Amino acid sequence: MQMKKIWVKAVKSCLTCMVNYCEEHLRPHQENSKLHSHQLTEPVKDRDLRTCPAHRSPLVAFCRPDGQCVCQECGQDEHRGHALVSLDAARRDKEAELRDTQLELERKLKLNENAIARLQANHKSVLVSVSEVKAVAEEQFGELLAAVRKAQTDVMLFLEEKEQAALSQASGIRTHLEHRSAQMERRRQGLESIASISNTALFLEEYCKFKNTEDGAFPSVYIGLKDKLSGIRKVITDSTVHLIQLLQNYKVQLQDFCKEEEYDIRTQVSAVVQRKYWTSKPEPSTRHQFLQYACDISFDPDTAHRYLRLQEDNRKVTNTTPWEHPYPDLPSRFVHWRQVLSQQSLYLHRYYFEVETSGAGTYVGLTCRGIDRKGDERNGCISGNDFSWSLHWNGKEFTAWHSDTETPLKARPFRRLGIYVDFPGGILSFYGVESDAMTLVHKFECKFSEPVYPAFWLSKKENSIRIMDLGEEPEKPMPASVQAAP
Repeated sequence: MQMKKIWVKAVKSCLTCMVNYCEEHLRPHQENSKLHSHQLTEPVKDRDLRTCPAHRSPLVAFCRPDGQCVCQECGQDEHRGHALVSLDAARRDKEAELRDTQLELERKLKLNENAIARLQANHKSVLVSVSEVKAVAEEQFGELLAAVRKAQTDVMLFLEEKEQAALSQASGIRTHLEHRSAQMERRRQGLESIASISNTALFLEEYCKFKNTEDGAFPSVYIGLKDKLSGIRKVITDSTVHLIQLLQNYKVQLQDFCKEEEYDIRTQVSAVVQRKYWTSKPEPSTRHQFLQYACDISFDPDTAHRYLRLQEDNRKVTNTTPWEHPYPDLPSRFVHWRQVLSQQSLYLHRYYFEVETSGAGTYVGLTCRGIDRKGDERNGCISGNDFSWSLHWNGKEFTAWHSDTETPLKARPFRRLGIYVDFPGGILSFYGVESDAMTLVHKFECKFSEPVYPAFWLSKKENSIRIMDLGEEPEKPMPASVQAAP
Protein backbone atom coordinates (compact mmCIF):
# COMPACT_ATOMS: atom_id res chain seq x y z
CA MET A 1 0.00 0.00 0.00
CA GLN A 2 1.43 3.37 -1.07
CA MET A 3 1.89 5.80 1.79
CA LYS A 4 0.53 9.32 1.43
CA LYS A 5 3.14 12.09 1.61
CA ILE A 6 2.72 14.51 4.48
CA TRP A 7 4.25 17.97 3.98
CA VAL A 8 5.71 19.58 7.10
CA LYS A 9 6.37 23.30 7.25
CA ALA A 10 10.03 24.28 7.27
CA VAL A 11 11.15 26.39 10.20
CA LYS A 12 14.74 27.17 9.13
CA SER A 13 17.00 27.05 6.09
CA CYS A 14 20.67 26.10 6.40
CA LEU A 15 22.74 28.25 4.07
CA THR A 16 25.65 25.83 4.48
CA CYS A 17 23.74 22.67 3.75
CA MET A 18 21.42 24.47 1.33
CA VAL A 19 18.48 22.56 2.84
CA ASN A 20 15.20 23.57 4.47
CA TYR A 21 14.48 21.83 7.78
CA CYS A 22 11.33 21.22 9.75
CA GLU A 23 11.47 21.47 13.54
CA GLU A 24 12.24 17.77 14.04
CA HIS A 25 15.06 17.57 11.48
CA LEU A 26 16.54 20.84 12.67
CA ARG A 27 17.52 19.34 16.05
CA PRO A 28 20.93 17.98 14.92
CA HIS A 29 21.98 21.54 14.00
CA GLN A 30 20.95 22.68 17.46
CA GLU A 31 22.39 19.75 19.44
CA ASN A 32 25.54 18.78 17.47
CA SER A 33 28.39 21.19 18.22
CA LYS A 34 30.00 20.47 14.83
CA LEU A 35 26.94 21.96 13.11
CA HIS A 36 26.81 25.13 15.21
CA SER A 37 28.95 26.94 12.62
CA HIS A 38 26.28 26.45 9.94
CA GLN A 39 24.34 29.60 9.11
CA LEU A 40 20.62 29.27 9.73
CA THR A 41 18.06 31.70 8.28
CA GLU A 42 14.35 31.96 7.93
CA PRO A 43 12.96 29.45 5.41
CA VAL A 44 13.86 30.27 1.80
CA LYS A 45 11.65 29.25 -1.14
CA ASP A 46 13.04 27.97 -4.44
CA ARG A 47 16.54 27.86 -2.96
CA ASP A 48 17.96 26.04 -5.99
CA LEU A 49 16.99 28.90 -8.26
CA ARG A 50 18.35 31.65 -6.04
CA THR A 51 21.98 31.01 -5.30
CA CYS A 52 24.60 33.74 -5.06
CA PRO A 53 27.40 32.97 -7.56
CA ALA A 54 29.97 34.66 -5.30
CA HIS A 55 29.06 33.03 -1.99
CA ARG A 56 26.99 30.01 -3.14
CA SER A 57 24.34 31.13 -0.70
CA PRO A 58 20.62 31.54 -1.25
CA LEU A 59 19.44 34.85 -2.63
CA VAL A 60 17.27 36.25 0.10
CA ALA A 61 16.88 39.95 -0.72
CA PHE A 62 16.63 42.40 -3.60
CA CYS A 63 18.80 45.52 -3.84
CA ARG A 64 16.63 48.26 -5.31
CA PRO A 65 19.42 50.73 -6.28
CA ASP A 66 21.46 48.03 -8.07
CA GLY A 67 18.46 46.07 -9.34
CA GLN A 68 19.76 42.62 -8.40
CA CYS A 69 19.09 39.76 -6.02
CA VAL A 70 21.63 39.32 -3.19
CA CYS A 71 22.45 36.81 -0.49
CA GLN A 72 22.81 37.63 3.19
CA GLU A 73 26.58 38.10 2.93
CA CYS A 74 26.22 40.43 -0.07
CA GLY A 75 23.70 42.45 1.92
CA GLN A 76 26.23 42.87 4.72
CA ASP A 77 29.15 43.55 2.39
CA GLU A 78 29.06 45.44 -0.94
CA HIS A 79 25.34 46.21 -0.64
CA ARG A 80 25.55 47.47 2.96
CA GLY A 81 23.39 50.54 3.45
CA HIS A 82 21.42 49.93 0.24
CA ALA A 83 17.66 49.73 0.18
CA LEU A 84 17.09 45.96 0.53
CA VAL A 85 13.69 44.31 0.50
CA SER A 86 12.61 40.70 0.57
CA LEU A 87 12.35 38.87 -2.70
CA ASP A 88 8.60 38.50 -2.29
CA ALA A 89 8.18 42.23 -1.70
CA ALA A 90 10.41 43.00 -4.68
CA ARG A 91 8.41 40.60 -6.80
CA ARG A 92 5.16 42.31 -5.83
CA ASP A 93 6.65 45.66 -6.83
CA LYS A 94 8.05 44.33 -10.11
CA GLU A 95 4.83 42.50 -10.91
CA ALA A 96 3.02 45.82 -10.53
CA GLU A 97 5.60 47.42 -12.85
CA LEU A 98 5.22 44.50 -15.23
CA ARG A 99 1.47 44.98 -15.37
CA ASP A 100 1.95 48.69 -16.04
CA THR A 101 4.51 47.85 -18.74
CA GLN A 102 2.12 45.33 -20.27
CA LEU A 103 -0.66 47.91 -20.30
CA GLU A 104 1.66 50.50 -21.86
CA LEU A 105 2.85 47.99 -24.43
CA GLU A 106 -0.73 47.02 -25.25
CA ARG A 107 -1.58 50.71 -25.60
CA LYS A 108 1.36 51.26 -27.97
CA LEU A 109 0.49 48.08 -29.86
CA LYS A 110 -3.07 49.30 -30.29
CA LEU A 111 -1.84 52.69 -31.48
CA ASN A 112 0.49 50.97 -33.92
CA GLU A 113 -2.30 48.72 -35.21
CA ASN A 114 -4.54 51.77 -35.58
CA ALA A 115 -1.77 53.50 -37.52
CA ILE A 116 -1.43 50.46 -39.77
CA ALA A 117 -5.20 50.43 -40.29
CA ARG A 118 -5.12 54.13 -41.16
CA LEU A 119 -2.26 53.52 -43.57
CA GLN A 120 -4.23 50.72 -45.21
CA ALA A 121 -7.25 52.98 -45.46
CA ASN A 122 -5.00 55.73 -46.79
CA HIS A 123 -3.62 53.27 -49.35
CA LYS A 124 -7.11 52.66 -50.66
CA SER A 125 -7.89 56.36 -50.52
CA VAL A 126 -4.73 57.17 -52.48
CA LEU A 127 -5.63 54.61 -55.13
CA VAL A 128 -9.17 55.98 -55.45
CA SER A 129 -8.08 59.63 -55.40
CA VAL A 130 -5.27 59.14 -57.89
CA SER A 131 -7.61 57.16 -60.15
CA GLU A 132 -10.03 60.09 -60.11
CA VAL A 133 -7.25 62.54 -60.96
CA LYS A 134 -6.01 60.17 -63.68
CA ALA A 135 -9.51 60.13 -65.17
CA VAL A 136 -9.56 63.93 -65.17
CA ALA A 137 -6.09 64.01 -66.73
CA GLU A 138 -7.13 61.48 -69.38
CA GLU A 139 -10.19 63.57 -70.19
CA GLN A 140 -8.24 66.83 -70.31
CA PHE A 141 -5.46 65.40 -72.43
CA GLY A 142 -8.09 63.78 -74.65
CA GLU A 143 -9.61 67.20 -75.21
CA LEU A 144 -6.14 68.59 -75.76
CA LEU A 145 -5.36 65.93 -78.36
CA ALA A 146 -8.72 66.59 -80.03
CA ALA A 147 -7.93 70.30 -80.08
CA VAL A 148 -4.51 69.58 -81.57
CA ARG A 149 -6.05 67.36 -84.24
CA LYS A 150 -8.69 70.03 -85.01
CA ALA A 151 -6.00 72.72 -85.17
CA GLN A 152 -4.03 70.49 -87.54
CA THR A 153 -7.10 70.00 -89.73
CA ASP A 154 -7.89 73.73 -89.73
CA VAL A 155 -4.31 74.65 -90.65
CA MET A 156 -4.24 72.07 -93.44
CA LEU A 157 -7.56 73.36 -94.82
CA PHE A 158 -6.27 76.92 -94.59
CA LEU A 159 -3.12 76.00 -96.51
CA GLU A 160 -5.13 74.07 -99.11
CA GLU A 161 -7.45 77.07 -99.61
CA LYS A 162 -4.47 79.36 -100.05
CA GLU A 163 -2.94 76.83 -102.40
CA GLN A 164 -6.09 76.69 -104.56
CA ALA A 165 -6.40 80.48 -104.55
CA ALA A 166 -2.77 80.89 -105.59
CA LEU A 167 -3.12 78.24 -108.31
CA SER A 168 -6.35 79.84 -109.60
CA GLN A 169 -4.74 83.25 -109.67
CA ALA A 170 -1.69 81.89 -111.49
CA SER A 171 -3.96 80.08 -113.99
CA GLY A 172 -5.85 83.31 -114.80
CA ILE A 173 -2.63 85.24 -115.28
CA ARG A 174 -1.24 82.49 -117.46
CA THR A 175 -4.38 82.49 -119.69
CA HIS A 176 -4.08 86.24 -120.09
CA LEU A 177 -0.39 86.01 -120.91
CA GLU A 178 -1.00 83.24 -123.43
CA HIS A 179 -3.63 85.49 -125.13
CA ARG A 180 -1.13 88.35 -125.19
CA SER A 181 1.49 86.03 -126.66
CA ALA A 182 -0.91 85.16 -129.52
CA GLN A 183 -1.52 88.86 -130.14
CA MET A 184 2.18 89.64 -130.16
CA GLU A 185 2.82 86.73 -132.51
CA ARG A 186 0.27 88.19 -134.94
CA ARG A 187 1.88 91.64 -134.68
CA ARG A 188 5.31 90.08 -135.32
CA GLN A 189 3.95 88.40 -138.44
CA GLY A 190 2.43 91.77 -139.49
CA LEU A 191 5.83 93.43 -139.09
CA GLU A 192 7.43 90.78 -141.23
CA SER A 193 4.75 91.37 -143.91
CA ILE A 194 5.34 95.17 -143.82
CA ALA A 195 9.08 94.66 -144.01
CA SER A 196 8.63 92.71 -147.27
CA ILE A 197 6.74 95.60 -149.09
CA SER A 198 8.93 96.96 -151.86
CA ASN A 199 6.80 100.03 -152.66
CA THR A 200 8.09 102.79 -150.47
CA ALA A 201 4.85 104.80 -150.26
CA LEU A 202 2.88 101.65 -149.36
CA PHE A 203 5.52 100.63 -146.79
CA LEU A 204 5.28 103.98 -145.01
CA GLU A 205 1.51 103.94 -145.06
CA GLU A 206 1.27 100.39 -143.63
CA TYR A 207 3.91 100.95 -140.97
CA CYS A 208 2.21 104.13 -139.73
CA LYS A 209 -1.03 102.21 -139.38
CA PHE A 210 0.83 99.52 -137.42
CA LYS A 211 2.37 102.07 -135.03
CA ASN A 212 -1.02 103.60 -134.33
CA THR A 213 -2.34 100.22 -133.15
CA GLU A 214 0.73 99.24 -130.98
CA ASP A 215 0.01 98.27 -127.35
CA GLY A 216 2.73 99.71 -125.18
CA ALA A 217 1.75 97.73 -122.03
CA PHE A 218 4.04 94.78 -121.30
CA PRO A 219 3.34 92.26 -118.51
CA SER A 220 5.51 92.26 -115.36
CA VAL A 221 4.82 89.16 -113.27
CA TYR A 222 6.08 88.80 -109.61
CA ILE A 223 4.85 85.90 -107.51
CA GLY A 224 5.53 86.50 -103.78
CA LEU A 225 4.26 83.11 -102.66
CA LYS A 226 7.53 82.10 -101.01
CA ASP A 227 7.59 85.18 -98.81
CA LYS A 228 4.00 84.62 -97.75
CA LEU A 229 4.65 80.95 -96.99
CA SER A 230 7.66 81.89 -94.86
CA GLY A 231 5.43 84.09 -92.73
CA ILE A 232 2.83 81.35 -92.38
CA ARG A 233 5.55 78.86 -91.47
CA LYS A 234 6.83 81.20 -88.73
CA VAL A 235 3.36 81.61 -87.23
CA ILE A 236 2.87 77.84 -87.13
CA THR A 237 6.34 77.20 -85.67
CA ASP A 238 6.09 79.90 -83.00
CA SER A 239 2.64 78.73 -81.93
CA THR A 240 3.80 75.11 -81.75
CA VAL A 241 6.87 76.02 -79.67
CA HIS A 242 4.66 77.97 -77.27
CA LEU A 243 2.26 75.05 -76.90
CA ILE A 244 5.13 72.60 -76.34
CA GLN A 245 6.54 74.85 -73.62
CA LEU A 246 3.15 74.94 -71.93
CA LEU A 247 2.94 71.15 -72.08
CA GLN A 248 6.45 70.76 -70.70
CA ASN A 249 5.48 73.07 -67.85
CA TYR A 250 2.82 70.60 -66.70
CA LYS A 251 5.33 68.43 -64.80
CA VAL A 252 7.23 71.43 -63.43
CA GLN A 253 4.05 72.92 -61.98
CA LEU A 254 3.10 69.57 -60.44
CA GLN A 255 6.54 69.20 -58.85
CA ASP A 256 6.43 72.75 -57.48
CA PHE A 257 2.96 72.09 -56.09
CA CYS A 258 4.11 68.90 -54.35
CA LYS A 259 6.99 70.79 -52.75
CA GLU A 260 4.61 73.37 -51.31
CA GLU A 261 1.75 71.04 -50.38
CA GLU A 262 2.84 68.06 -48.24
CA TYR A 263 0.75 64.92 -48.33
CA ASP A 264 -1.53 64.71 -45.30
CA ILE A 265 -0.17 61.39 -44.09
CA ARG A 266 3.38 62.74 -44.05
CA THR A 267 2.45 65.88 -42.17
CA GLN A 268 0.47 63.95 -39.54
CA VAL A 269 3.20 61.42 -38.85
CA SER A 270 5.87 64.09 -38.63
CA ALA A 271 3.83 66.26 -36.26
CA VAL A 272 3.01 63.44 -33.83
CA VAL A 273 6.60 62.29 -33.65
CA GLN A 274 8.04 65.74 -33.15
CA ARG A 275 5.72 66.71 -30.30
CA LYS A 276 6.76 63.58 -28.43
CA TYR A 277 10.40 64.19 -29.25
CA TRP A 278 10.47 67.71 -27.80
CA THR A 279 10.21 66.27 -24.28
CA SER A 280 12.89 63.58 -24.80
CA LYS A 281 16.62 63.46 -24.11
CA PRO A 282 19.02 66.18 -25.27
CA GLU A 283 21.33 65.72 -28.23
CA PRO A 284 24.35 63.45 -27.57
CA SER A 285 27.80 65.03 -27.56
CA THR A 286 30.26 62.27 -26.64
CA ARG A 287 30.87 58.97 -28.41
CA HIS A 288 29.63 57.12 -25.33
CA GLN A 289 26.34 59.04 -25.60
CA PHE A 290 26.09 58.38 -29.34
CA LEU A 291 26.62 54.65 -28.79
CA GLN A 292 23.37 54.39 -26.83
CA TYR A 293 21.64 54.85 -30.21
CA ALA A 294 23.81 52.25 -31.97
CA CYS A 295 22.02 50.28 -34.69
CA ASP A 296 23.14 47.19 -36.56
CA ILE A 297 23.00 47.66 -40.33
CA SER A 298 24.33 45.72 -43.32
CA PHE A 299 24.41 46.16 -47.09
CA ASP A 300 21.41 44.87 -49.03
CA PRO A 301 22.67 42.49 -51.76
CA ASP A 302 19.38 42.91 -53.64
CA THR A 303 20.21 46.58 -54.29
CA ALA A 304 23.96 46.35 -55.03
CA HIS A 305 25.16 47.35 -58.51
CA ARG A 306 26.83 44.53 -60.45
CA TYR A 307 30.24 46.23 -60.10
CA LEU A 308 30.01 46.19 -56.30
CA ARG A 309 31.34 43.19 -54.38
CA LEU A 310 29.93 42.46 -50.92
CA GLN A 311 32.07 40.76 -48.28
CA GLU A 312 32.26 40.11 -44.54
CA ASP A 313 28.60 39.15 -44.08
CA ASN A 314 27.49 42.10 -46.24
CA ARG A 315 29.37 44.60 -44.08
CA LYS A 316 32.03 45.57 -46.65
CA VAL A 317 31.51 46.76 -50.23
CA THR A 318 34.14 47.35 -52.93
CA ASN A 319 33.89 48.81 -56.44
CA THR A 320 35.45 46.18 -58.73
CA THR A 321 34.88 47.95 -62.08
CA PRO A 322 35.07 46.55 -64.76
CA TRP A 323 34.45 43.16 -63.12
CA GLU A 324 30.77 42.33 -62.80
CA HIS A 325 29.23 39.99 -60.25
CA PRO A 326 26.47 37.50 -61.15
CA TYR A 327 23.68 39.14 -59.21
CA PRO A 328 20.12 38.29 -60.28
CA ASP A 329 18.04 40.90 -62.10
CA LEU A 330 15.76 42.49 -59.51
CA PRO A 331 13.59 45.63 -59.54
CA SER A 332 15.46 46.88 -56.47
CA ARG A 333 18.94 46.65 -58.00
CA PHE A 334 20.81 49.77 -59.15
CA VAL A 335 21.69 49.50 -62.84
CA HIS A 336 23.59 52.71 -63.67
CA TRP A 337 24.87 54.27 -60.44
CA ARG A 338 27.38 52.20 -58.40
CA GLN A 339 25.23 52.32 -55.30
CA VAL A 340 23.92 50.03 -52.56
CA LEU A 341 21.42 50.57 -49.76
CA SER A 342 21.24 49.04 -46.30
CA GLN A 343 18.83 46.24 -45.57
CA GLN A 344 17.50 48.11 -42.55
CA SER A 345 15.39 51.26 -42.63
CA LEU A 346 15.53 54.06 -40.05
CA TYR A 347 12.24 55.46 -38.81
CA LEU A 348 10.79 57.42 -35.86
CA HIS A 349 13.83 57.04 -33.54
CA ARG A 350 17.47 58.00 -33.13
CA TYR A 351 20.22 55.92 -34.74
CA TYR A 352 24.01 55.84 -34.84
CA PHE A 353 26.44 53.79 -36.91
CA GLU A 354 30.03 54.10 -38.10
CA VAL A 355 31.71 53.37 -41.42
CA GLU A 356 35.27 53.34 -42.67
CA THR A 357 35.86 54.62 -46.21
CA SER A 358 38.75 54.06 -48.60
CA GLY A 359 39.53 55.99 -51.78
CA ALA A 360 38.48 59.30 -53.29
CA GLY A 361 34.94 59.23 -54.67
CA THR A 362 32.95 57.66 -51.82
CA TYR A 363 29.53 58.97 -50.81
CA VAL A 364 27.77 58.09 -47.54
CA GLY A 365 24.26 59.26 -46.74
CA LEU A 366 20.55 58.60 -46.55
CA THR A 367 17.83 58.20 -49.15
CA CYS A 368 14.23 57.09 -49.45
CA ARG A 369 12.98 53.79 -50.79
CA GLY A 370 11.57 55.38 -53.95
CA ILE A 371 14.96 56.38 -55.42
CA ASP A 372 15.21 55.40 -59.10
CA ARG A 373 17.16 52.15 -59.54
CA LYS A 374 17.33 51.86 -63.34
CA GLY A 375 17.79 55.31 -64.90
CA ASP A 376 20.98 57.26 -65.55
CA GLU A 377 19.61 60.68 -64.64
CA ARG A 378 20.98 62.59 -61.66
CA ASN A 379 17.89 61.98 -59.55
CA GLY A 380 18.93 58.32 -59.39
CA CYS A 381 22.07 59.00 -57.35
CA ILE A 382 22.18 59.99 -53.68
CA SER A 383 23.58 63.44 -54.46
CA GLY A 384 21.10 64.51 -57.11
CA ASN A 385 17.59 64.60 -55.62
CA ASP A 386 15.67 66.33 -52.83
CA PHE A 387 15.07 63.18 -50.77
CA SER A 388 18.73 62.18 -50.38
CA TRP A 389 21.53 63.64 -48.27
CA SER A 390 25.17 62.58 -48.57
CA LEU A 391 28.76 63.34 -47.60
CA HIS A 392 31.40 63.00 -50.34
CA TRP A 393 35.17 62.62 -50.02
CA ASN A 394 36.81 63.74 -53.29
CA GLY A 395 40.41 63.08 -52.27
CA LYS A 396 41.07 66.63 -51.13
CA GLU A 397 38.06 67.67 -49.08
CA PHE A 398 34.64 66.68 -47.85
CA THR A 399 31.59 68.11 -49.61
CA ALA A 400 27.92 67.86 -48.67
CA TRP A 401 25.32 67.06 -51.34
CA HIS A 402 21.56 67.58 -51.45
CA SER A 403 19.22 68.28 -54.39
CA ASP A 404 22.16 68.21 -56.83
CA THR A 405 23.79 71.06 -54.90
CA GLU A 406 27.35 70.74 -53.58
CA THR A 407 28.58 72.49 -50.42
CA PRO A 408 32.38 72.45 -49.81
CA LEU A 409 33.30 71.78 -46.16
CA LYS A 410 36.27 72.88 -44.10
CA ALA A 411 37.06 69.61 -42.34
CA ARG A 412 40.25 67.58 -42.18
CA PRO A 413 40.34 63.98 -43.45
CA PHE A 414 38.85 61.12 -41.44
CA ARG A 415 38.85 57.42 -42.30
CA ARG A 416 36.13 56.53 -39.83
CA LEU A 417 32.85 58.44 -39.94
CA GLY A 418 30.07 58.37 -37.38
CA ILE A 419 26.58 58.89 -38.81
CA TYR A 420 23.91 60.11 -36.41
CA VAL A 421 20.26 60.18 -37.45
CA ASP A 422 17.62 61.87 -35.32
CA PHE A 423 14.50 61.04 -37.30
CA PRO A 424 11.99 62.92 -35.09
CA GLY A 425 14.27 65.96 -34.90
CA GLY A 426 15.05 65.92 -38.63
CA ILE A 427 18.83 65.77 -38.14
CA LEU A 428 21.53 63.93 -40.08
CA SER A 429 25.05 64.54 -38.76
CA PHE A 430 28.43 63.25 -39.88
CA TYR A 431 31.30 63.04 -37.39
CA GLY A 432 34.96 62.23 -37.77
CA VAL A 433 35.76 59.53 -35.20
CA GLU A 434 39.19 59.06 -33.65
CA SER A 435 39.44 57.21 -30.32
CA ASP A 436 36.64 58.79 -28.27
CA ALA A 437 36.95 62.17 -30.01
CA MET A 438 33.96 63.23 -32.14
CA THR A 439 34.53 66.02 -34.68
CA LEU A 440 31.46 67.38 -36.47
CA VAL A 441 32.03 67.37 -40.24
CA HIS A 442 28.56 68.43 -41.39
CA LYS A 443 24.99 68.58 -40.14
CA PHE A 444 21.90 68.41 -42.36
CA GLU A 445 18.55 69.71 -41.16
CA CYS A 446 16.06 67.49 -42.94
CA LYS A 447 12.34 66.95 -43.13
CA PHE A 448 11.93 63.20 -42.93
CA SER A 449 8.44 62.03 -43.86
CA GLU A 450 8.99 58.31 -44.49
CA PRO A 451 11.51 55.61 -43.53
CA VAL A 452 15.02 56.36 -44.79
CA TYR A 453 17.82 53.97 -45.73
CA PRO A 454 21.57 54.36 -45.24
CA ALA A 455 22.89 54.70 -48.80
CA PHE A 456 26.38 54.38 -50.27
CA TRP A 457 27.79 55.41 -53.66
CA LEU A 458 31.24 54.15 -54.68
CA SER A 459 31.85 56.22 -57.78
CA LYS A 460 35.39 55.08 -58.61
CA LYS A 461 37.24 51.82 -59.08
CA GLU A 462 38.56 50.21 -55.87
CA ASN A 463 36.52 52.47 -53.60
CA SER A 464 35.48 50.54 -50.50
CA ILE A 465 33.26 51.14 -47.48
CA ARG A 466 33.10 49.00 -44.34
CA ILE A 467 30.35 49.12 -41.72
CA MET A 468 32.20 49.05 -38.42
CA ASP A 469 31.62 46.90 -35.38
CA LEU A 470 30.97 49.49 -32.70
CA GLY A 471 32.80 47.29 -30.21
CA GLU A 472 36.05 48.01 -32.07
CA GLU A 473 38.02 50.96 -30.78
CA PRO A 474 38.63 53.71 -33.37
CA GLU A 475 42.15 54.66 -34.33
CA LYS A 476 43.89 57.28 -32.24
CA PRO A 477 44.41 60.68 -33.90
CA MET A 478 47.58 60.96 -35.98
CA PRO A 479 49.86 64.00 -35.66
CA ALA A 480 48.78 66.76 -38.02
CA SER A 481 52.05 66.49 -39.97
CA VAL A 482 51.45 62.87 -40.92
CA GLN A 483 47.67 62.79 -41.41
CA ALA A 484 46.69 61.02 -44.61
CA ALA A 485 43.59 61.36 -46.73
CA PRO A 486 41.00 58.58 -46.61
